[in-house]
Amino acid sequence: MIFTDFSKALAQMGDPRFRKVLFAGLGLTVGLFIAFYIGIVWLVGAVFPDVITLPFVGEVTFLQDVASGASLLAAMGLSVFLMVPVASAFTGLFLDEVADAVEGEHYPWLSQAPRAPFLTTVADTIAFLGVMLVANIVALALYLALPPLAPVIFWTLNGYLLGREYFQLVAMRRLGRDGAAQMRRKYAGRIWFAGGLMALPLSIPLVNLLIPILGAATFTHLYHRLSKDACGS
Repeated sequence: MIFTDFSKALAQMGDPRFRKVLFAGLGLTVGLFIAFYIGIVWLVGAVFPDVITLPFVGEVTFLQDVASGASLLAAMGLSVFLMVPVASAFTGLFLDEVADAVEGEHYPWLSQAPRAPFLTTVADTIAFLGVMLVANIVALALYLALPPLAPVIFWTLNGYLLGREYFQLVAMRRLGRDGAAQMRRKYAGRIWFAGGLMALPLSIPLVNLLIPILGAATFTHLYHRLSKDACGS
């Protein structure tokens, strides 16, 4: 059961290797948002002049300050909304370390899975990051248009994305890209359900920052359980 996979992952959250990945993912996430805000400030400075002259008003000198303040509020709002999706994407860079820790603790008879080439991992992470950002920005419009359904949309969308990507990354370590995609399609319903369970705590501040690590560990257990079921069927 997926709840067993989740409980095993939760019990291992104190593993130093998990903490290392957590801090690395959060560091990259914060760095990205800082770079994003610096870019916004530069854009505001380039677009809005220091002084403009309006008819019947005269010189206006506060326009750039207003735009800078508005951009700061917008950046803070987006950071709250997109922090977890971005952290989830960056965690994919270090997923091998989480999966190795899980397999070393619970599946010690397995040989170590080969590491994917670094550039391939980076390319996959960038692609996932792009999908997560675009999907959640589009979903933001749906949240505003359908407020009562916002939680359901959030959980359904991010559950699908987290389940699809994390299972694919975990399975690729043992099956390769094509084999992982085939297995993911075979068990799509279970994977989406597991991703949905991972998405539920995303609404809880602070707890949600642990979800990328917890999800990677849970999907490692899920992959091995489904592999055992497939061999036994």
